Amino acid sequence: MSLRKQIAVYYTGGTIGMSAGEHGLQPAADLPQRAAALLAERGADTGLALHWHSAEPLIDSSALHPTHWQQWLNWLRPALAAYDGVLLLHGTDTLAYSANLLAMLLADTGKPVVITGAQWPLGQEGSDAPLNLCTATAAFGLQGLHGVTIAFNGALWRAVGSSKVSTETAAGFASPHFPPLGLWSDTTGWQQTRLHTLPPPTATAPSFDPAVRIVCHTFTPGANSAMIAASLQQYPADGVVLESYGHGNAPADDALLSALRQLQQRGIPVLNISQVAQGCAAAVYAQGHALRQCGVINGGRANRETAVALMSLAVANRWSSAAIEQQLHYWQLL
Repeated sequence: MSLRKQIAVYYTGGTIGMSAGEHGLQPAADLPQRAAALLAERGADTGLALHWHSAEPLIDSSALHPTHWQQWLNWLRPALAAYDGVLLLHGTDTLAYSANLLAMLLADTGKPVVITGAQWPLGQEGSDAPLNLCTATAAFGLQGLHGVTIAFNGALWRAVGSSKVSTETAAGFASPHFPPLGLWSDTTGWQQTRLHTLPPPTATAPSFDPAVRIVCHTFTPGANSAMIAASLQQYPADGVVLESYGHGNAPADDALLSALRQLQQRGIPVLNISQVAQGCAAAVYAQGHALRQCGVINGGRANRETAVALMSLAVANRWSSAAIEQQLHYWQLL
C-alpha cells in the first residue's frame, strides 16, 4: 500500500500553460506533461502521487463564467472524496474570484485545495511557474492544511480575503487583512506557518446557482451616484455589492437612497464594502448612516472578490441579513 498522498491536479487553463498562437498567448493542452516533468526533475513530487486531469474547455481566465464554476464543482467534489487533496491550476486574472467562491463552497470537506497559476508561461525564461508549482505541491506536506488556499511566489495565502495585487511582478497575490499562512523556499522549506488561523471546516456546504446575478458598483465623486441609482432601478440584479469610500461611506444622494430602499422592499441583499485595499466597512461615520437605514449590510473587511462570492451564495441560499453577517464572522471579516 502506497504511503504517498494521492493528489488530483486539475488544469483549467491560464497563463501557466499557455503557448504562442496566431493572435497571442492561448491555453495549451500539453501543460500536464511539461509540469509533471518539471516537478519530477526538481523532486517536488516526492511523497505525492499526482493524477493529472484537464478541464474541457481550457480557458483564459478572463473568459470565466459562473457556469465554469459549476462544471469545476461537478469534478472537484467527487475528486475530494477520492483523493487526499486537489491542486487547481488557474489563470491569474480571475483566480481570486474562484478561490473565494470555492473556499466557501468546499469548506465542509476538511481537505486541502491548493490553487496556483503563473504570471508568465511555464518554459518562458524567468517564469514564476516553477516556483509556484513547487510551492503548491509542498503545501500538501503541511500537517493540518484544509480548505482552499493560494500558493504563489513562495507564499501560501488563505483564499477568503485574497486579491490579485500585481500584473508586473511575481508577487501577484496577497491578502491585505491576513498574513501568509506560510513562506516556502526550496532551501529552507516552510517557515512562519500559521495554519491555526484558518477557520475550522463547516458541517454543511451552501448551494451554488450559476444563474445568480451579482452586480458591483464603485463610488467616485460626481455623477456616479445618480448613475448607480439608475442602474439599480433598471438592471434586474439578484444581489448588489457597493464599493464605498473609507469605512463604508457614500453620498447621501436621494435617488440612490430611494433605489436602495426599493431593493430592500424586494428582498434583494446589498453588501457595502470599502474600496480601500486594507479597508473595513463599519458603522463609524455618520455619513454611512443613510445606507444602513436602507438595509445595506456592512461587509467589514470583505474585499471585492470575497463580497461577490458571498453575495452569490447569499442569494442562492436565501440567506437573511443575519445569516450573511454570521458568514462574515465565520470568515473573520467582522
